[in-house]
Amino acid sequence: MGKELSVDAAFFLTKLSEAKITFERALDCKHTEFDDLYPYMLEHPQFFWYKRYVAWSELLTIAGLCQELDVPWKEEFSPQQVGYLEQRVMSAKVLDFWFETNDSKEHASR
Repeated sequence: MGKELSVDAAFFLTKLSEAKITFERALDCKHTEFDDLYPYMLEHPQFFWYKRYVAWSELLTIAGLCQELDVPWKEEFSPQQVGYLEQRVMSAKVLDFWFETNDSKEHASR
């Protein structure tokens, strides 16, 4: 256990950016990898809720890892979004106002 592993901040920031895009696509009801994993779920009304919660969990996990590893993750988000992530709960407020403070007001474009 004496061997020290180095952390590649760029790797984590890339993963964080991907998770943010996935969450924003889920908010906008756009295609994500989740659709491919569970195509039989598309007919279920609760599918988009599951999809959002999965994307939110992934985003929280990666942001949490960045925090623990001292990777500067907060710069990737608006102050309001950082607050949502720090509160950890995906509330109706998060769903309704996630994009509210973005300068461009553009949603996930991919």
